[in-house]
Amino acid sequence: MVEMTYRDALRQALIDAMTENDDIFVIGEEVGRYGGAYGVTKGLIDQFGPERLLDTPISEPAIVGTAVGAAMAGMRPVAELMYVDFIGMTMDQLCNQAAKIRYMFGGQIGVPMVLRTQGGTGRSAGAQHSQSLEAYVMHTPGLRLAMPGTVADAYHLLRMALTQPDPVVFIEHKALYAMKEDVDLTAHVPDWGKAAVRRRGTDVVIVTYSRQVHYAMQAAEALAGQGIEATVIDLRTLNPLDFDTIRAEVEHVGRAMVVSEGPLTAGVAAELAARISEECFDFLHDPVIRIAGEDIPISVSVALEAGSVPSAEIVEQTARKLVA
Repeated sequence: MVEMTYRDALRQALIDAMTENDDIFVIGEEVGRYGGAYGVTKGLIDQFGPERLLDTPISEPAIVGTAVGAAMAGMRPVAELMYVDFIGMTMDQLCNQAAKIRYMFGGQIGVPMVLRTQGGTGRSAGAQHSQSLEAYVMHTPGLRLAMPGTVADAYHLLRMALTQPDPVVFIEHKALYAMKEDVDLTAHVPDWGKAAVRRRGTDVVIVTYSRQVHYAMQAAEALAGQGIEATVIDLRTLNPLDFDTIRAEVEHVGRAMVVSEGPLTAGVAAELAARISEECFDFLHDPVIRIAGEDIPISVSVALEAGSVPSAEIVEQTARKLVA
């Protein structure tokens, strides 16, 4: 067991993968000499050299476009975007090219790249640097989507992502980088695309991912003190989506909540709630509840920012009302 931060786990995953595979390189703004916007690639240029840590101009379309071409040519690039908010600038390269090339070429050419970026609130970074845009990615067939909520998953999911034959968008939550946990780098972990049941209960199932896993666990502990036992499912990846685990737990318990930091309208929570309602209808005692971000631009104000996304208290209160 090694104590490390979420940031350190990501760095170690890159080091281990780049040591094993010479085809892996990192490309992005300030990923080399500066060490990345959040310090994930700090020191890697000293170990692997500037030819594998490529600093680029400020052009997200160029970064992702270069990565797509390199992946088609047999390399395995890791493209870093400072903020997921900038993913819109890369939608042609990512959604019209990377996501579709395998299918348009009849499987003869793939795009085995990883797009690392970060999202979410918690740093008072304002409306253009605090969004949760995973629904954009989830809506695009051909893109895989991983969103680790624990330090162990930051390591293991990135290692798995770097072996996938398809493009993976890997979204890290900006509020988790300093979080510390003991990690077993050699432990058996759930397979790629497999959710993790972090806690089991008999009264309500909470389905969530990324930072909201921690809020759900805090809420579950508080609920346990009131005689309400909650199951907490950490999806880990949104594409592939492990609906088999969701179905099994919801059918067993009969009540479900979905928690997401992304906006409520047409978001990930909406898709998950709809599928649970459709596929588990005969087992549900009550309607599926969505808890998600407000449909507003994120404020730079600390208080308004915190109030615009789910919290452990909101999850607890909502679960208590659902069970009652």
